[in-house]
Amino acid sequence: MAILYAKGGQAVGVVVDGRGGIVNPSLAGKRAIVTGAGAGIGRAIALALARAGATVAACDVVGDAAAAVAAEAGAGARSFQVDVADSEQVRVTCERAVEEMGGVEILVNNAGITRDNLLMRMSDFEFEQVLAVNLKGAFYFTRACARPMMKARWGRIINIASVIGQMGNAGQANYAAAKAGMIGLTKSSAKELAARNITVNAVAPGFIATAMTDKLDPATREAYVKSIPLMRAGTPEDVASVCLFLASDSAGYITGQVIRVDGGMLM
Repeated sequence: MAILYAKGGQAVGVVVDGRGGIVNPSLAGKRAIVTGAGAGIGRAIALALARAGATVAACDVVGDAAAAVAAEAGAGARSFQVDVADSEQVRVTCERAVEEMGGVEILVNNAGITRDNLLMRMSDFEFEQVLAVNLKGAFYFTRACARPMMKARWGRIINIASVIGQMGNAGQANYAAAKAGMIGLTKSSAKELAARNITVNAVAPGFIATAMTDKLDPATREAYVKSIPLMRAGTPEDVASVCLFLASDSAGYITGQVIRVDGGMLM
């Protein structure tokens, strides 16, 4: 059951259960772009936004994966195959998404890769590729989506960073640098766009059980879990629920923040 009410002259609402408890905010009428939506955290975010009523454009470098998520997201959802490290592809994708959906109010910069190696062994390509996808991609999409959000005078930009960007990690100089850069991008963008009622926040996951972390050897995974006070790995849905809140009207006075979803790992 959805309860609508007026806020600032705009109809907004929440979805409630049969006992009147709040289940999730309503994003009815909102249009969202999610990068890296084909799997893991990105998929969970795209589906959470869709369940809350948003029309979702699922973007991924793997076109079939993006299309599968769009099919799950339901009526109106779209998919786009895009290399987020290519500024021209990003520009064209955003223009098409805005044209087909009629606008965009929510952007989730989730696309990311790892190319782990010790600092002394890390190649130029390994360093540059991680920065290109994780950091430049977020910049390209933010730049492309900011204009329609500014015209609408409403927007939510959510950058998926990492606790590694705050604490560092051996063998991940490239990834840590990219995620730390994303936090800086978040704060600068938040200051620039606040006057147009656009919030920009970062979500910093800790150890989340995804295909990326499944590649770790069992001993490494066990060591990570032991370092977490809640004694478990997080799930993509743990991250998606925070993104859902940040995308809503309920988070309208939160901007420039880094919210860790890490079970207390970096307490």
